[in-house]
Amino acid sequence: MTALATSQARARQGISPATLALPTGILALIVLMVLPIPTMMLDAFFVLNIALSVAILMAAMNAARPLDFSSFPSVLLFATLFRLALNVASTRIVLVNGHQGEAAAGQIIESFGAFLVGGDFAVGLFVFIILLIINMVVITKGAGRVSEVSARFTLDALPGKQMAIDADIAAGLMTSEEARARRAEVSTEADFYGAMDGASKFVKGDAIAALLILVINIIAGFCLGMISHGLTASEAAERYVTLAVGDALVAQVPALLLSIAAAVIVTRVSDKDDLAGHIGGQFCNPQSWLPVAVVLFAIGLIPAMPQSVFLPAAAIAFWLYRKLKAQAERPAPAEPVAPAANPDAIAIEDVSDHTLVTLELGYGLVHLVDKTQDSALVARITGVRKQLSQTFGFIVPQFRIRDSLDLPAGNYRIVLGGAMLGGGAIRADRMLAIDTGEVRADHAMQGIPTSDPSFGCPALWIPASERDNAVAEGFLVVDPGTVIATHLSKLLEGRPERLFGPDEARALLEGVKERSPGLVEAVTPDPLPLAALTRILRALLADGITLAHPMPILASLSTGLQETKDFDRLIDHVRADMGAWLIGQICGPEATLPVVTLDGNLESAILGGLRDPASGDLLIEPECARMIGESIAALAQERGTSGAGGIALVVQPPTRRALARLLRSRVPDCLVISLAELPPSQPIDVLSVVGGAGDALANAATAAEPVAA
Repeated sequence: MTALATSQARARQGISPATLALPTGILALIVLMVLPIPTMMLDAFFVLNIALSVAILMAAMNAARPLDFSSFPSVLLFATLFRLALNVASTRIVLVNGHQGEAAAGQIIESFGAFLVGGDFAVGLFVFIILLIINMVVITKGAGRVSEVSARFTLDALPGKQMAIDADIAAGLMTSEEARARRAEVSTEADFYGAMDGASKFVKGDAIAALLILVINIIAGFCLGMISHGLTASEAAERYVTLAVGDALVAQVPALLLSIAAAVIVTRVSDKDDLAGHIGGQFCNPQSWLPVAVVLFAIGLIPAMPQSVFLPAAAIAFWLYRKLKAQAERPAPAEPVAPAANPDAIAIEDVSDHTLVTLELGYGLVHLVDKTQDSALVARITGVRKQLSQTFGFIVPQFRIRDSLDLPAGNYRIVLGGAMLGGGAIRADRMLAIDTGEVRADHAMQGIPTSDPSFGCPALWIPASERDNAVAEGFLVVDPGTVIATHLSKLLEGRPERLFGPDEARALLEGVKERSPGLVEAVTPDPLPLAALTRILRALLADGITLAHPMPILASLSTGLQETKDFDRLIDHVRADMGAWLIGQICGPEATLPVVTLDGNLESAILGGLRDPASGDLLIEPECARMIGESIAALAQERGTSGAGGIALVVQPPTRRALARLLRSRVPDCLVISLAELPPSQPIDVLSVVGGAGDALANAATAAEPVAA
C-alpha cells in the first residue's frame, strides 16, 4: 500500500483520542506560558511535573535495553517544555503577587522556599547552585559525552551490521522475516543514539535556563518590590528572593531526575534484566564482599576511627559474604521432568519431510557430521548452500542431513523433493586421490580404484598418511566430507529451477521492493500473481539466467506485460532483453561469438514436424535429435579440447525451446539462442552448419533416415 493509500485509510478510520492527546498537550503548554493560571492549578502542575520525572526515571531504570525506551528523546523534549512552561507561569505569579508574602505563589513554592531551606533564602540559593553544578558539570556533561560517542560508533558500525545480516541470510542462519526485523532494529538503534546526542543538549539548555530565570526573578523582584510596591530592600529580598529560590528548587529537582534518567539510558548495556537486576546480579559474587569486610574491620581497629560505625559495617559485609556463598553452594533446583510421550500418538513430522534437499548418510558416515570429532561436513554443506545462493541469485532452502538405516554403512544419497538425484560409496577412513589428467601413467600410488562421483574422473581411495605422496604424483586429494559436498553442489547447480518456489520468489521481491517498490508493483500482484511470476522465474532459471540481478529481469517483464501475458512470449521477451548477458557467458563484449546454425531444410523440417497435443511444443524425431546432438557434441568437444571455449547454436525463435530441451542434457555447455536474442552489433563466426553440405555426420544421418517428422 502506498503512502497516499495509507493516509486515506487512516482518514476513513477517523481520529482516535490517543492521536489528539499529544497536540492537545502541546497547545496546553503554550497556553500555560501565555495565560495566567490560579495558584492551586500551578501547585497541581508542579506535583504532576515531579511525578512525571520520577516515572521517566523508573522507566529508564526498568528498561532491559536502551531501545526498550526508544521514545525517550521525544519524552525528554516534552518534559523539558512542560517544566519551562511551569517556570514561566510561576515567574508571572511570583512577580505579580510576590509582595503579598510567601503564600502568594502557592503552597509548593512556599514549602520549597521555607521548609527545605529553613526560610533562609541565602541557604536556598547555595543549595540551588550546588544542584545546578551537579546537574550541568557532572551528570549532563557526562551523559552528553556518552551520547556523542555512542552515536558516532553506532553510525560507524551500521554498514558492518547490515553486511553481517546479509551474510547470515546467505548462510541460511536467518530468515527473511528475522532479517527484516533485525534491519529495522539496527536502523532504530542508529536513530535513537543520534537523537540522544541532540536530546542531551535539551538537559544542558534547561539547566542554563533555570539559572537565568532565577537571576531574572531576583532582579525583577527587587525592582518591582521597591519601585511598584514601596518595599524596602530587606523586605523585597525576604519576599521575592525567597519565592524565586523556592521556584528554582521546585524546577531543579525534576530537572535533576530527568538528567539522571538520560544518563541511565545512554550508559545502559543491553541485558535480559532491568538495571537493578543487572547491577544486583553482578554484585552477587561472594568473593567481592569478603575483602570489603576485612578492610572495614581493619579501619575500625584504628583508635582514632569511630568503631561504632566501621565495625557494624564490617559485620554486615561479612554477613553478606556468608549469605551469598551459601546461596552459591546450594544445589540448583531439579528441572521438571517432561511428561513421557504417548507411544500411540503420531505427529505430521513423523510421516512427512518438509525439507526440499536431504542428504542421507549410512550409519558408517554419521561421524562426519559430529562436531565433537572435528568434522567439517556441516560447514562444507553450509558453504555449498551459500555458494549456490550467490550463483542462483536467491536464498536456497536449507538442507537436511539425516541417517538412513536402509543404506549400506558407507553409502550416501542425495534426495531432492523426495526423488533421488544421486549418491555414492565413501571410505570414511581414507582420502580420495582424483586423477584430473595431470597424473603420470607410471605413478607409484596404490589404493582402492574408484571414480570421482562428481565428475567421473578415475580415482583411488588412499590412506591419509599417503596424502603428500599423492599430491606429489599429481593427484587432487580430498577428504570424504569434501567428496560429498562437491557431489551435492554438482547435482544441484544444474537444477536451480527445482529449488525455487513461491517463498523464494516472495523473499526476492521483498529485497527488490526495499529499493524499487514501483518496479515490483508494476509486475505483481497485478497483472502477475505470485504463482505466475514464480513459474516465469523458474523457466528463466532453467534457461540458465541467474536471478542475481533481478531488477533488469523485472524491468523487462514490466515492459513485456504491456504487450502480452502469454507465458512463452514473456519468456522470449525477457531473453531478448537479456541477449547481451546470455552471450557474455561464453565470450566477451568485443570478442567474436562462435556460432553453429542448422541447415534451412533441417530447421524447416523441425518446424513442420509433430507437436505435443497437450502443450503445443515441437517434437523432434528421435533420429534427427540424435544427429543434431552428436554433431554439436563433437564440435563442442573439439573446441573444449583445444581450449577455444564454448559455442552458441543460433536458431529461429520457434525452434529455440525444443532445441534447448534437446541439448540441455546432451551438450550442457552449448548456448541455444534465437535470432531475436542475438544483439545486432555482436560479431559472429559461423563454425558449422548442422545438416548442411559440409556436415558429414549430418549428411550420413539424413541419408540413413529422413529428417521430416
